Amino acid sequence: MRGAGREGRSLPRLLELDIQKFFDSLDHRLVVKAVKANTDQKWVLLYVKRWLKAPLQLPDGTVQDRDRGTPQGSAVSPVLANLVLHYAFDMFLAREFPTVAFERYADDAVVHCVTERQARQVRAALAERLEGLGLQLHPDKTKIVYCKDDKRRGDHTHTSFTFLGYAFQPRGAIDNAEKPFLGFSPAVSADALAKMSAEVRRWRLHLHTGHDLAGLAAWLNPIVAGWMNYYGRFYRSRLYPLLQRINTYLMRWAGKKYKRLRGYRRFHRWWFGIVERDPELFAHWRWVRTFAGLR
Repeated sequence: MRGAGREGRSLPRLLELDIQKFFDSLDHRLVVKAVKANTDQKWVLLYVKRWLKAPLQLPDGTVQDRDRGTPQGSAVSPVLANLVLHYAFDMFLAREFPTVAFERYADDAVVHCVTERQARQVRAALAERLEGLGLQLHPDKTKIVYCKDDKRRGDHTHTSFTFLGYAFQPRGAIDNAEKPFLGFSPAVSADALAKMSAEVRRWRLHLHTGHDLAGLAAWLNPIVAGWMNYYGRFYRSRLYPLLQRINTYLMRWAGKKYKRLRGYRRFHRWWFGIVERDPELFAHWRWVRTFAGLR
């Protein structure tokens, strides 16, 4: 992630940016120029040029020559893209708008502005800058967001944005004096939750009866702990239903593996017996030890 400008208090206007078809539109000359600025090793330039020009095989088997763009999903694409955007975006903003703070991760970026007028100026300048490089801001996904809370009220078209899997929006909170207030804060986004839920379904845990609990824990813990560490930093309760769902799948797994546990009471006794004996067996048991339907 790249950032520049002022730090500290949240600013009332935010420019959410999205570059349309970024990885497909990158000019190869820009990529090579950015690489040249960072290395004098001829073999590096040679491999980058060959890699950029390598034909692309489509799903139907046909081969397509490429004169621009870098394939998404490649390990090299994000590195080359970041090099280009360091000069095209980061250095441009730092030079033209030195008081404006921003964060960027690959082609996703947010720019903090004091007023709507400033946000429009930055958007127009960036659009012109990128257009000169053969890139365009997405007309629908690029928007000015009003960071609405108790101190900043009023009606505005956009009052939320998503960045790196987090949804930033007005949310109810409790202050140190235990009084409710409206803040503007992040929590795991609906899209990120949907992707994690889809992955949990793909595991089909209840069919892995060849594993024991320790084996399941060894498989699941690195993945689930990663989700918790990243998305659980703010409003971690948004993750609880997902973690409960994992427990529900584990319940189904146990019912298939051990016929004696198919009765609800027996299963209930067995489950909480394990939780009491080994409360850290599964990473998510630190937060949620029940399954759907139980408290």
